Amino acid sequence: MKTLLGSLMALVALAWGLDFSSAPPAAGAHALWIARQETMYLSGLLSIAMMSLAMVLATRPAWLEVPLGGMDRIYRTHKWAGILAVSFAALHWLIEMSSDILKATIGREGRLPKEKFVGFLEVLRDLAEDMGEWALYALLLMLVITLWKKFPYRTWSILHRAMPVLYLMLAFHAALLAPADYWSQPVGALMAVLLAVGVYGALHSLLNRIGRSRKVHGEIVAIKQPAQDVTTVRCRLSQGWHGHRPGQFAFVTFDDKEGAHPFTIASADQGDQTLSFQIKALGDYTGQLGRRLQVGQTVRVEGPYGRFDMARINRRARQIWIAGGIGVTPFLAWLESLQAHPETAPTADLHYCTRDQASDVFVPRLQALCAVLPGVQLHIHGARQGGTLTAQSLGEAKHAEIWFCGPSGLADALRDGLRAMGGRPRFHQEAFEMR
Repeated sequence: MKTLLGSLMALVALAWGLDFSSAPPAAGAHALWIARQETMYLSGLLSIAMMSLAMVLATRPAWLEVPLGGMDRIYRTHKWAGILAVSFAALHWLIEMSSDILKATIGREGRLPKEKFVGFLEVLRDLAEDMGEWALYALLLMLVITLWKKFPYRTWSILHRAMPVLYLMLAFHAALLAPADYWSQPVGALMAVLLAVGVYGALHSLLNRIGRSRKVHGEIVAIKQPAQDVTTVRCRLSQGWHGHRPGQFAFVTFDDKEGAHPFTIASADQGDQTLSFQIKALGDYTGQLGRRLQVGQTVRVEGPYGRFDMARINRRARQIWIAGGIGVTPFLAWLESLQAHPETAPTADLHYCTRDQASDVFVPRLQALCAVLPGVQLHIHGARQGGTLTAQSLGEAKHAEIWFCGPSGLADALRDGLRAMGGRPRFHQEAFEMR
């Protein structure tokens, strides 16, 4: 993520720098007025670059999963690209507003002459300037509610659908207000490419084409509630479903009004077009699923996505698998996929962290699956029973490969503990967040 974002910002800065260095110095212009204009241009370029990246990543490009490390990281990059875009846009606006300060301090002398336009083009430029300002205010509001985790998800998702429209307003603003000389320079070519991919992403979203080639319909064939806060949903999909790898997830739509939610597929692919999901009650929507869903109800599934794939493990490294709470779901699919050929199972230590080992509904399932796999050693850590997983309890992990799915707080504690012990194992962790 950092490499992609940093590389794009560096590319934009380089293109801007080439234009700035090649431009003849403005006669009589004050250095502060020049600095104001150029930093305003640079911040605007960086904002539209980040926003364009966010828009194209929002289309869920599966072909980027390999280079970026999975759809979870694509979404994380999308999120931070959006945050950076709004930050640069706010900076751009503040620099634009700084003209009054400069007038009061150094006066109007030395100001750079404005480009002159007439007729319809001037009208369009005025409109583009207003649209950019309106879009910025809306973006700032979206940033606040995105970072405010207590804001209702459903309301946020509805408001978030306006992002493609806001992007098109900003693209119009950027294209009309960019300096005319940009279009004969590398910076203009770069901006044209960024605007093209961003507009593609915006239109793809507005036309409801995101993930269309990966969407299939099906029906719910079984619903169980093994625990008060867990709902098991089994679905049978149409022939358009081409299977999945253990550990992947899908976007599932039970209700069009609610929209799609990402859930890990908790079952191995048996070739019968059926999927199982173990859904934890983590909010209003998931908490009511057990009561709202019915057998025979239509379901729409988009996917599969993700790189939390057992085929990617390094069998030459010590395998440590860690599941926390509902994070056990990808490991259930892993273990289930090994049942037919237990001799192919890798040697691994599977640590499952739960609040209460005695009442946890997944413990018996894990024990039954692991009983068939002699190479997989199951370790249950029940908090109520005094079992807490620490970096020390993992044993020698300096050259291990850790696959983790669970609360981020536990992951951070284990990482910190391993570093304190002098170990830096390869740590795989899904980082999926919708906001």
